[in-house]
Amino acid sequence: MTAAARLAPERLLAGLSRELPVLIAGPTASGKSALALEIAERLGGVIVNADASQVYDCWRVVTARPDASELARAPHHLYGHIAATTPYSTGHWLREVTPLLSGARPIIVGGTGLYFTALTQGLADIPATPPEIRAQADALSREAMLAQLDAATRTQIDTANRARVQRAWEVQAATGRSLTQWQADTPPPALPEDQAHRLVFDVPKDWLLDRIARRFDQMLAQGALDEARAVLPHHDPSLPAHRAIGAPELLAHLKGEITLEQARDRAVIATRQFAKRQRTWFRSKMSRWQPISPA
Repeated sequence: MTAAARLAPERLLAGLSRELPVLIAGPTASGKSALALEIAERLGGVIVNADASQVYDCWRVVTARPDASELARAPHHLYGHIAATTPYSTGHWLREVTPLLSGARPIIVGGTGLYFTALTQGLADIPATPPEIRAQADALSREAMLAQLDAATRTQIDTANRARVQRAWEVQAATGRSLTQWQADTPPPALPEDQAHRLVFDVPKDWLLDRIARRFDQMLAQGALDEARAVLPHHDPSLPAHRAIGAPELLAHLKGEITLEQARDRAVIATRQFAKRQRTWFRSKMSRWQPISPA
């Protein structure tokens, strides 16, 4: 059994039913996918992606998407099925995941906290952003957009995450209503929290930082640079898919801007910073979820 699989102790598995959906959240590299596979193989179920980067077809290694051997162990849904140029939001994900709730028991796993929040608390039906508004947002800095948001929205979003800031700015610019106002009109959730097992990885900082560095080295060995090389001719930094953690650094190396060693070090730092934001989100928004720790 791998180290990641050992994060699923017998007492945890014994407490899970074979009928209720299972939600597994946690920071990158914490062992979520291994636990999902353990549950699927021993208790049954299909694995459903809840990671915003893993929906894109241009990355497998870079986003740690399940490989062929893992896909063969259990059914998987919503992985690598979206083209990089196709707009994809939390609303798109929620519309795709909702029908899966009525089939075989879903084991929904990922690191995108907003997906879980939308699933268990509901999502406001916000109109699509017009292309001209999106173009204006793409041209603005994160700081410029943040300065134009209302105070209530700034307290509700991850202000260090450009994608979240841009989404809030686009909603406000396109509709004349703040994101917070739209969220106040949120419909009932597709899967209320009390109708699922809710598990969240709460792992020691040093343990996670070490795993992040080792996993990125493993990604390089498994062909991450080849994936980036295939994306390079079509690279568009405005696309969320091309901003996947680690991708900008590898692409910068292929453009001759930095060495591979610099790309590796910067990607590890970016991943660690991303994991810190994830851990903050989970501890703030998922305090009622069952914590899992390797300690």
